[in-house]
Amino acid sequence: MLSYEDALARLLAACEPVRPLDLPLAEAAGLTLAEDLIARLTQPPFPSSAMDGYAVRWADMPGPWRVVGESAAGRGFAGEVGAGETARIFTGAPLPQGADTVIVQEEVRREDDLLTLTGEGPPRVGAHIRVAGKDFSAGERLISAGTRLSPQHLGLAAASGHGSLSIRRPRVAIIATGDELVPPGAVPQTDQIVSSNGVMLAALLRAAGAEVRDLGIFPDDLDAIAKGLSAAGNADLIVTIGGASVGDHDLVQAALKDAGAALDFWKVAIKPGKPLIAGSLGRARVLGLPGNPVSAFVCAVLFALPMLARMAGSTNADPVTTARLLAPLPANGNRRDHLRARLTADGVRAFDAQDSSMLGVLAGANALIIRPEGAPAVEAGTDVPVLALDRVFATP
Repeated sequence: MLSYEDALARLLAACEPVRPLDLPLAEAAGLTLAEDLIARLTQPPFPSSAMDGYAVRWADMPGPWRVVGESAAGRGFAGEVGAGETARIFTGAPLPQGADTVIVQEEVRREDDLLTLTGEGPPRVGAHIRVAGKDFSAGERLISAGTRLSPQHLGLAAASGHGSLSIRRPRVAIIATGDELVPPGAVPQTDQIVSSNGVMLAALLRAAGAEVRDLGIFPDDLDAIAKGLSAAGNADLIVTIGGASVGDHDLVQAALKDAGAALDFWKVAIKPGKPLIAGSLGRARVLGLPGNPVSAFVCAVLFALPMLARMAGSTNADPVTTARLLAPLPANGNRRDHLRARLTADGVRAFDAQDSSMLGVLAGANALIIRPEGAPAVEAGTDVPVLALDRVFATP
């Protein structure tokens, strides 16, 4: 049985970045940039006013001035400001030729075309002017490859002249197995349960920037599971749910072998979750998750998300942090544990119930307290490693 660290290292070593593709800006949020973003434009493209006021020559201070024109955003002044002259100017408008300073409108009085200073005036030459390129210049690297794109990144890309971006978006196929499962919304019979894992994991993996196809539920039958594997098509990662162990009705390993998959390992020393299939089928990586919903979710967070990050070429930070423990914890056993917990500004507290079937507890958790193998008992007030789920879910 592999340790968590060894299992993750082997999974990541087998993953390679997927091919990049071009997507419109509107479709790129939360995805990973495949190559450095270089500015095609300069911003601002010209010296512009940061305030509503009047554009003057510093040499003509303290006035008075004759108003000779107006410069507005998108409609600049075509003339030139000469000695003793000024042009009305608005925020974002181009600075007229000849002017080098802006006086804010609250510090002047205008009577017809005569402008006089009533306040202290601008503090220096160049006051209230945004110079060309103050934000960025053409040819400048703005965003590094491997960055998960936030809405702010998209705004920057648009302003710098890009209408589309080169991104990496891994393709994932999800296959749930089990005779006992019915789809969400269906009424289960007395010996059935609703399949909650597919919709939960699809949402988790989409939030990580993957293109996800949930292929549905397949019964515990080799031929049926084989059809599911075939339907995975061109996926970069095939995620199976359930049937990962070696019981009489756990057929995923056998179906994978029949399909020609190469299996690496299937047990990891963690809680929740121990049966975990790792391997490859053709060019796709395979990750077989346990069927218990909490186990499936935790294993997806621990293994599927780092695999997707590697496939996307992501350089984003690890979501593991530390927090002060609000209640004591007993010594841990021989498997690394991940306690569902609530993280607040005061610290972190594990839920009393930690059964791997309890979705209610999982839904209330926003963190996992990490307990290494053989960890001793810890008292309240101790700093413990915590995987913050809010950081896992968040689009940067």
